Amino acid sequence: MAAPSSDNPTIEWVDGSIRMIDQTRLPGEFAIINAHHVHTLVEAIKTLAVRGAPAIGVAGAYGVALATREFPVDRDRSAFDEAVQTIRSARPTAVNLAKRVDEVLADIRDSSLPAERAALQAADRIRDEELEASVAMGDRGAYFVLDLCDGGPVRAMTICNTGGLATVERGTALAVIQRLHELGHLTEALPVETRPLLQGGRLTTWELHRMGAPFRLMVDSAGPFLLSRGQADVVLIGADRIAANGDTANKIGSFSLALGARHAGVPFIVVAPESTIDMATETGTDIEIEDRGPTEVITAMGTPIAEAHTDAVNPAFDVTPAELITAIVTERRVIRLDQGDTLDRIDSLAPEDIL
Repeated sequence: MAAPSSDNPTIEWVDGSIRMIDQTRLPGEFAIINAHHVHTLVEAIKTLAVRGAPAIGVAGAYGVALATREFPVDRDRSAFDEAVQTIRSARPTAVNLAKRVDEVLADIRDSSLPAERAALQAADRIRDEELEASVAMGDRGAYFVLDLCDGGPVRAMTICNTGGLATVERGTALAVIQRLHELGHLTEALPVETRPLLQGGRLTTWELHRMGAPFRLMVDSAGPFLLSRGQADVVLIGADRIAANGDTANKIGSFSLALGARHAGVPFIVVAPESTIDMATETGTDIEIEDRGPTEVITAMGTPIAEAHTDAVNPAFDVTPAELITAIVTERRVIRLDQGDTLDRIDSLAPEDIL
């Protein structure tokens, strides 16, 4: 099986369609979805065939280009607008999706080029931005972690999947872990399995194995306890939306790890691109949290594990308060929330400035 790379990226535009790795089939099967229609893309986003805030942002950007082909703006504007809105609202918590769709729409409006060409140029630019951001976050985050951990080596706990599958290549939090491994400073990665859809167990282990990094998988509920026993030096998570005050929405279970990290005195670091910061959302209480219904909870990979018709609470995300976050690392800067930094800070730090 191949891993996300420049030869086989998580998402790309090929011959008028969006080509995506089907993440619901991993690790058992490496399969590709070719979305020729908007409804196929929307279904892929809703079912998590493509997932991760940066990746669905890129998918949404290419989705606008797909909509210009399927519903030409100059022929039926209302059909085009409706198609774009279905893309924009496919998942409400991750800010990248709506933000990137709106960016492409603005480029179409302001360009003298035909709508499809303008949309594709904008989507390609957004994809390249996310790629460059992943590399920069990996570098910046790794050097920052080494500074916090006295030069390493480092045992890094993480949740969900934040690698190339969640972006285009390399990733966010997992890009930091990959860079630590490349620098020879990773003792082991400790991913939690991430119920109910097991993105940590299915996807993060798949990526860690392919990068050759040492790792051990944990059940979700083991994370805070192992932190209390000194089993990790840092917790690294991604983000689906970061509010203006630093409150961070991420995969359900992140808040528990933050509480465990605070109790244990372990740095808790959010790694996310600037595109995930939403200055229009004041605090975490303003973030809409998607509830995905009972089916994912009462089954495990399609196998029933509870009494039929059992109801369930299934928030896909939680919100970690800013006061529990040591720092937010983006491609441009390190925001030390624990030292009073704010997200409206405009300076940035290079890796050599951190060490």
